[in-house]
Order: sequence, then structure tokens, then C-alpha cells
Amino acid sequence: MSNSERRRPENRFRHIGFRSDLPWDEVLVSVVIPCYNEIATVEELLRTVREVRLSLEVIVVDDGSTDGTRDLLGELEAEGVIDTLVFHPFNRGKGAALRTGFDHATGDVVIVQDADLEYDPGEIPMLLQPILEGKADAVYGSRFLGGFQRRVLFFWHSVGNRFLTLLSNMLTDVNLTDMETCYKMVRRELLQSLPLTSERFGIEPELTARLAQSGARIYELPISYDGRSYAEGKKIGWKDGVEALWCILKFNLLAGRAPHWRPPPVPAWEMRTRLGAGDDGG
Repeated sequence: MSNSERRRPENRFRHIGFRSDLPWDEVLVSVVIPCYNEIATVEELLRTVREVRLSLEVIVVDDGSTDGTRDLLGELEAEGVIDTLVFHPFNRGKGAALRTGFDHATGDVVIVQDADLEYDPGEIPMLLQPILEGKADAVYGSRFLGGFQRRVLFFWHSVGNRFLTLLSNMLTDVNLTDMETCYKMVRRELLQSLPLTSERFGIEPELTARLAQSGARIYELPISYDGRSYAEGKKIGWKDGVEALWCILKFNLLAGRAPHWRPPPVPAWEMRTRLGAGDDGG
């Protein structure tokens, strides 16, 4: 079996019950990639994203990079690797970059993809399946559920992540195992209805709080994880953990609530299929 065949959803995820009868080709997935000083990894990451066998809209938001990343991204956009490229004039933070990307998304669903190589884009189809099945409005990829390989790093980061997830769960009344995960996939209409304001890493607890408040159906699936060391470019630190703690309290208790989400009776991708069939049939 070739590498491209192995990457196909039907071959890669047989063990989780991959369904070949779902409308994989009908759904447009917006991949939002915040980027800050990632010249060592971003090209490989983007080319790996382009290998995913789905209809993709690749949106990159450069958040004020100063290491040559901006010039490289311009070249990749000209080559067609990037569909939408947005430059922040200065570094504002991951939350700001994501919110910019979300505003530009036009797909049926949106997924966050970091610009490093910690998360495998080949697992995006696996996260999409519960949405296509009509069971989920949002899907989280958990590094802690098990079942996939992950690099062993930073015991205290793991403890911190689990503590923040526990506190978030207590206030949202959902039972996630990995609130801080990068891999969050959300239906676009739902995502763009949420009142998101975070500038930095507080976007993770804020997005989780807003999804819970909206009544969204959230699913969680195991993912692989190839974490980086600080020498390899990891940026999050203890100050971001303190901010996340404050954001959990703020967005669950103090900063209003998200509107209730009512999904349309027919998903957009199914409606397009019906309209197309109607046009063909006169």
C-alpha cells in the first residue's frame, strides 16, 4: 500500500469505524492556521495539509512574524498552497489570529491547525466524521484519550492541562479530557455566532465555554501528538496557564453568554447536493 493510500480515511481509520457512505466530497473544510515565527516548520505543515483527501480552504494568519516566515508564506500563497493569507502588522496573540481566520472562513466546518508539526493533519477526516454523521456540532481531538502515539514531554504541562480541563468542566458541565487541545473542529455557522474576544491562549477556554453555553453537541476523539520542546520552538509558558485560569472564570461566570445554537434542519452540504440534483433533473 502506498503512502497516499495509507492517508485515505477509509484505510487510515478502519479501527474507528470509518464510513465510506458519508458525503466526504461535498463538505468544504476551512483550515485556519495561526502562524508566528514558524519558518522551520510551516512549509512542511502546509504541504502536509494539502495532502488531506478533503475539499479544503486553507487560511493562514501571520501574527507579526519577524523571522522570514512572512516572505515564505507569500511565496506559498503565490504557488497556490494557501487560499487566503492575512498579515497582522504586529504580534497580537493566537486568539487574535484565530478570530481573524474565523472571520475569513467560508467552509461548512472550520478546524484549527497549528503551524508547527505537533498535530497530524492526516487525522482531520477522522474528526470530521461525527459532524457528517449528524451527531456533533463540534469535535475535539484529545491528546489524553489514548489509542494513538504521542511524544512524552513535560510532566507539569500535562498536570496543568488536566487541572485547567477539570476546572473548565466544572463550570461548563461537560466532560472533556483535553480542553486545551489545538484540534477543535466546529460547524462554521455556529463558530461565527460565538462572541469570541480573547487575544492570546485564552481562546481555548473561551471557545469551550461559548460552545457549552450555545448547547452545541461536542464530541471528542483520540489523536496523536508529537509535542515540541522549547528548544524546538514551543511558545506557551506558565503565564499563559495563569491567563487560562482567569479566562475559565471570566467566560463562564462574568462575561455574558453565547446565544443558543439551533442547527438548520438540513446541513448546507446536503442542501447543495439536493439543489444540484434538482437542477440536473429539471
